[in-house]
Amino acid sequence: MKALQYIGSLAFVLGLFVVVFAGVPWHVIVADDPPVPPWLQAAVFCLLGGILVVLVTLGLEQWMRKPPSQGPAPAERDSGVVLINSTDVPGRQAREVLGLVQGHTVFAIWIGKDLSAIVRLILGGELTEYTEMMGRARSTATNRMIAEAVAMGADAIINVRYMTTSVVGSAAELLVYGTAVKLAG
Repeated sequence: MKALQYIGSLAFVLGLFVVVFAGVPWHVIVADDPPVPPWLQAAVFCLLGGILVVLVTLGLEQWMRKPPSQGPAPAERDSGVVLINSTDVPGRQAREVLGLVQGHTVFAIWIGKDLSAIVRLILGGELTEYTEMMGRARSTATNRMIAEAVAMGADAIINVRYMTTSVVGSAAELLVYGTAVKLAG
């Protein structure tokens, strides 16, 4: 099902770009209302057919109530740095505060997946395209923060917080920050 959605999204994107960047200029230059050339007909067919394929596959997925795939789990963090969102690590004391550490990323999904998400808004259900995107963004930003803490020699990061904002369209910024500390014995 995902493969059909991908093919439909790809056909939509290719058709859209050919129509906008080749078809419209062609029509403006040839203003005598000639018959539509086959390449432009194919591009319009791809654009409309792509939307139809995405609509049908998402509708079937919704109808079958198939749970969306969660994708691969983020890689295990083997750095040994403890992450916690409280001010202290239970059973351990911070002996030295090393300072603020942060990880940052901006993620976006390509226009084909954006189309699938828009259709899912109409049909209802989880916007898995954005869920997967934010999961990858969170993992990337967290790994960057951990790398910064490891470079400082930290044993833990306390007061871990996540912030997200919309940048433009479907692009989202994700920031994770916390305080790097060395733990006593």
